[in-house]
Amino acid sequence: MVSRVAIIGAGAWGTTLAILCAERGATTSLWVRENDVCRQIVDERENRDYLPGFPIPPTVRASSDMDEVMDGADFLFLAIPAKFIRSTLAKGKPKGGKVIICSVAKGLEEESGETPSQMILKRWGEEVENRLAVLSGPNLSSEIAKGLPAATVVASKNKETADAVQTLLRMERFRVYTSDDVIGVEWGGVLKNVTAIAAGIAGGLGLGDNAKSALITRGLAEMVRFGVAHGAKPETFYGLSGLGDLLCTCAGELSRNYRVGMAIASGKKLDGILSHMHAVPEGVFSAKTVVRLALAKKVVMPIAEQVVAVLHNGKEPYRALQELMVREAKVE
Repeated sequence: MVSRVAIIGAGAWGTTLAILCAERGATTSLWVRENDVCRQIVDERENRDYLPGFPIPPTVRASSDMDEVMDGADFLFLAIPAKFIRSTLAKGKPKGGKVIICSVAKGLEEESGETPSQMILKRWGEEVENRLAVLSGPNLSSEIAKGLPAATVVASKNKETADAVQTLLRMERFRVYTSDDVIGVEWGGVLKNVTAIAAGIAGGLGLGDNAKSALITRGLAEMVRFGVAHGAKPETFYGLSGLGDLLCTCAGELSRNYRVGMAIASGKKLDGILSHMHAVPEGVFSAKTVVRLALAKKVVMPIAEQVVAVLHNGKEPYRALQELMVREAKVE
């Protein structure tokens, strides 16, 4: 039986998912918020704004009508920045009680501190929980669209739901693992972005691989502490959605959050950096909320705190890294 897939959001990752699902033989519909981007995909079979250079299969149907895109779907992927999730959920709801819903966002709502899955449950009701999954991992869109091998993890409280998403997406070049740790997989995708900004700052300041490796390692320790305090399993953060995604996001300039850090280190102002970025660097918007939530649970996160100080309080980047180095001596 051919699956019907609806993807809400035509950014780089949403468009890449549409390409993957079409490659798997699914009947795929893509909701595109911007009318000009929608026309571009329909007429030219390319998303030049978010995923330039990659042809979109003719079997992918693009539309700005959300109800039309969701109609008859077996799977619904939410591929939109976290700050737009609540307003997007208000536009419509999948009909029927069998649609599997999968969030692929790696951010959270600043004001409420809620993750995408929490917003989905609040808006669409607890009855969707057994059909709700989250997907995260080291998944740079351009590499996957190019056909390079990658792996990811899909988590759900319901094993059948996770298995169904795994079956839909897995192929020779895209390996999909399953998990039951929804909280851990989701928070891994949020927290690694904050550390990636710190790594980008270190890279931009030319501090060398030793400093960058130390930041990544200690950033992972912060992720684990935060995640466990919020009910996640520690081992999840040593998997694809934690360490795997962290390494990928801190690896270089394909990462939006790393690029933000690099630009900050070069002396550029945050507003100017963001004005030239088409896609959303989630870590910029998550960092303050992460630190606020950490303080509430007495979780020590010195790297995240310094990232916030640099991004939002005007602290000089080199001074922030110096302060990390002269902190009180501790046991690892």
